[in-house]
This record gives sequence, C-alpha cells and structure tokens, in this order.
Amino acid sequence: MPPGQGSSEGWMLLAPRGITSSPFLSSSSSPSSCRVAMCVGKCSRIVGPCLLALGMLSVAANILLLFPGGTSKYLVEGHISKQAKVMPGVWGGGITVLLAATHITAVGWQCAGCSDCGTRRNAFISAVLSKLALLGAAACFVLSGVGLTDGPLCFYNASEHGRGHGILWDYPFLDAGGKEPDTRAQNYLYDRHTWSTCLEPEGIVAWNVVLFSLLLLVSATEMVLASLQILNGCLGCLCGFCEGK
Repeated sequence: MPPGQGSSEGWMLLAPRGITSSPFLSSSSSPSSCRVAMCVGKCSRIVGPCLLALGMLSVAANILLLFPGGTSKYLVEGHISKQAKVMPGVWGGGITVLLAATHITAVGWQCAGCSDCGTRRNAFISAVLSKLALLGAAACFVLSGVGLTDGPLCFYNASEHGRGHGILWDYPFLDAGGKEPDTRAQNYLYDRHTWSTCLEPEGIVAWNVVLFSLLLLVSATEMVLASLQILNGCLGCLCGFCEGK
C-alpha cells in the first residue's frame, strides 16, 4: 500500500460527512428566528378574526343608532344625533378595521405552513393597514365619547328646564348657549331619573348610552389589537410568517 493511501481513502470517506455537517451549508434560519416567525404567524391568526368580529360589531352598533327603537321614522325626519349621523362606527371602527382584519386573517392562514407566499411583503401591508385601522378606531373612540357626553337628540319640554317655550327637538343635556355639557349632562349618565326628560323617541337615552358605550369599548379594543398587529407586522417583515423553516 503506497504511503498515505489509507489516509487519503479515509479522507474521501469522511469528506461527505464533514460537508453534510458543515455549519456553512446548514439552513440560514436560526432556531430563534424560526420561533419568532411561528409566534408572528399564530398572532396573525388570532388578531385577524378578533378584528373581523369587532369591526362587524362596530358597524351593527352604529347602524342601530340610526334607528332609535328599531324604527326608521326618526331617520327619515332627520331627528338623529350628530355623532350617529357621522357614523364613526361604520367608517372608523368598521370599514378600516375590516380591511386590515381581512388581509391579516387571509395571510395568517395562507402562510400557516412554509410556502412561497411573499410573507414579508404581506407583513408590511398588514402593518400599514393596521395603522389605518388604528386611526379609524381612534376616531370612532373620540366621536363616540362626544356622543355619549352630549347625550341624545330628543323631543322634550324646554319650558320645564328654562331653555325656551314649548316642546322641541334639541339636546336637553347641553347648554343652549355655549353648547357645553351642563350639570345635568354630567350627571345624566349616573342619574337615570333624568332620562325621563326625553319624551320621544321612547327610551332614546338608554338606547344612546348602551350603543355609544359599546362603540367606546369596541374601538378601544380595536386600538389595542391594531397596535399589537403593527408590532407583529414589523416582526413579520424581518422573520416572515412561515412556520415550516
């Protein structure tokens, strides 16, 4: 046997194993990045459906505000509060949130496994749409708070409260001059005896309080989830959504 033949043959036999186990030819994805990608994907599949449900609830609550007592009479006559007419729950807490939620949900489930689905691009789009959803939910939150503070537009006896003569349509819980909440407006949320001030529509105060409070709660939750998805989308831009790496 020529000198060195055994060692050369041994090297030839060991070389494939060395190449296979070489750290330079292993997957470029580290275990930590894979774990982050897994968390990003799972978070998207949770946040998306939640935002879908909240967006539809926001739209439904705002639509109900347009129909006090379940009738269209007051909408046709124009006796609906200003904040309900603006419909912040439809375009703010509804449409903008639903657009983001649809994309987040679709991408989260489409990329449940490792596939060539442009995950980083989709993660960036979801972050942008989530920012729009955050702005829409914030607008809904502010306008709903104003609507809750101002109280409803209703038919009431102004002469009993020193605001004029006769019965008229107005905001009984606002100061007639400066249109600022007076003492009654600050207390009507806590004193249900003052709710009888409104004669028509029947039960309008409770109707407004419940639905505007619901919009406040929904929009606040939407802001939290949208903020979470913005962070999640930023992480997705770096790590992707795929879990099968």
